[in-house]
Amino acid sequence: MAGPELPAALACVFAAARAGRPVLVTDPDGTGPGPADLPPELPAGTFLVVITSGTSGHPRPVLRTAASWTSSFAPFSALTGIGPRDRVLLTGPLHATMHLFAAVHALAVGAHLIDDPATATATHLVPSRIGALLDELAPDAPLRTLVVAGSALPDRLAERAVARGLTVTEYYGAAELSFVAARRVPGPLGPFPGAQVQVREGVVWVRSPFLSLGYPPGVAGPFRRDEQGFATVGDLAAPDGDGLRIRGRGDAAVTTGGATVLVEDVEDALLQLPGVAAVAVVGTPHPRLGQLVTAVLEPAPGADLSSIRTAAQAVLRAQSRPRRWLLADRLPRTGGGKVARHRVAAALAALDQGDPPPARAPILRPLPSSR
Repeated sequence: MAGPELPAALACVFAAARAGRPVLVTDPDGTGPGPADLPPELPAGTFLVVITSGTSGHPRPVLRTAASWTSSFAPFSALTGIGPRDRVLLTGPLHATMHLFAAVHALAVGAHLIDDPATATATHLVPSRIGALLDELAPDAPLRTLVVAGSALPDRLAERAVARGLTVTEYYGAAELSFVAARRVPGPLGPFPGAQVQVREGVVWVRSPFLSLGYPPGVAGPFRRDEQGFATVGDLAAPDGDGLRIRGRGDAAVTTGGATVLVEDVEDALLQLPGVAAVAVVGTPHPRLGQLVTAVLEPAPGADLSSIRTAAQAVLRAQSRPRRWLLADRLPRTGGGKVARHRVAAALAALDQGDPPPARAPILRPLPSSR
């Protein structure tokens, strides 16, 4: 990220913190809540008002104290190894929480913020950016540290980064919860230092000094806090050896033929397959089954996905396998770089109704037949 808007935005954030006044960090294109959507008075201690990623199409304002971020700086530095000698590459806009944190943390520990991948020693990025970054770097580039978040890290990308000699840290969190779990690849995902994590009936709960204050008065959302101080946004998890596997939000499910399929599980499996750069899985209406598990793939450059259906049989159970397959040259992303699943769903609905795709939705085409 380059240009005069970067220092101006960071100066605004730090000035607000010094003055004790809340600052709203929002998408400059006007999507999502704005100042008019906030009440005139916010809870005492509010430092930042950040906006959730909007992957589902419903971004919400989240209130944070300064301490909820600064208290995580030391454990984050210890976990990732990022320190004052680093040159940290920004790969996304500051209105996305993970990138804003990356910038603020880098400056707080004395590192340099840069926009040149060729000279970076560390970077924060979503998994879909890893392949392109590694492709463009020279063999002797100084990059040594990847910090990955936003969605599950596919094994094939993790293995490629580690084979290059990079240290890879993956973390899971949410705008409302901040850091919940983390790992140094290839180790298992476990509680982030300073966080207590519980899985109750398959739902992740966390208690830590990093939690947000929640939403402004009058804003509804999935964030809940119990009497012991544990909080959740409804994300699901399952044991995975000595660690956890985050399975995504339970409301992002497809009901097909009476079976409930979590779309994140299907997406994670398909991302492991060669040639798949990104994927969105949604449910589309079906008169007999209720919904069809539908996969929209973004192919890697030069990929031949004509055998993807056959390959999917090896990694997915029958009810989880997509029955409908489409391609898009590029899937839409949120400001933070996650696939905007709701825009894909809107494009599918328009396609099925014979309408042109909505603004910012992808152009869809059929997947070639299996060989």
